Amino acid sequence: MRAFVTGGHGFVGRWLRAHLEAEGDEVVAPDAEDLDVTDLPAVAEYMADARPDAVYHLAGLASVAESWKRPDAALAVNAGGTLAVLEAARALDAPPRVLLVSSAEVYGAVGADAVTEDAPLRPVTPYAASKVAAEYLGLQAFLGSGVPVVRARPFNHVGPGQSPGFVVAALAKRIAEAARTGATTLAVGNLTPRRDFTDVRDVVRAYRLLVERGEPGEAYNVCSGRDVMVADLVEQMTTIAGVTLRLEADPELVRPVDVPVMRGDASRLHALTGWQPEIPIEQTLADVLAEA
Repeated sequence: MRAFVTGGHGFVGRWLRAHLEAEGDEVVAPDAEDLDVTDLPAVAEYMADARPDAVYHLAGLASVAESWKRPDAALAVNAGGTLAVLEAARALDAPPRVLLVSSAEVYGAVGADAVTEDAPLRPVTPYAASKVAAEYLGLQAFLGSGVPVVRARPFNHVGPGQSPGFVVAALAKRIAEAARTGATTLAVGNLTPRRDFTDVRDVVRAYRLLVERGEPGEAYNVCSGRDVMVADLVEQMTTIAGVTLRLEADPELVRPVDVPVMRGDASRLHALTGWQPEIPIEQTLADVLAEA
């Protein structure tokens, strides 16, 4: 399979490229410095040259926190970039299968029950709103133009190489630094949210399976089905690092809105492909700390 990957040099993109190549796929992944994903003529030219069988659209502004500071950029990149990718795919003689990587953030504030794909979309952050817009552009491209678009809704995914702008990587960096320097305190934000964490190496396996078997027009949760409190992750990582730290609340690390609980249901994905996460969270945390 010949794959065209946007955002292929980011955190998830690097793991996806490695997985695709290990599966024997030919991968074309322009660097962000070479391709502005919102530039339709440029995207169309790259895609026409690549002649892909499949498109994995990962490129975008990925930080929820950053979207509060730059809501215009979140919408321009996440929705505008998606539109450019879809239009470029539609222009090809044989439109490739397109995997749009959305986010569980589109569900907004939910209850304690596991979230299915049938839950209403109620975005509470600029990032989430931009992802809802991107999803509906994908749905319109399928319904209106027949582009075979599949939507993935990953929940929190973590692993080696993630930016410290995300909670697990940020905590790991500060814990590892404390272990090196002998510091006794750890600055933290809100530790009460419960999140559904999946290792990025499991997530990219799901993406390829969705490209192979996903039903165009449908959305699929990619998640573990288990929620963990952020405070528990801190405890596990400090244990792994062999340090005892006093936690100090830092208002700068608190988001304007924090959904209390987010746990997904990946039954639709499992029924379609047999996929399930294989890497335990303990291994993920150890691997993240090892390179922090």
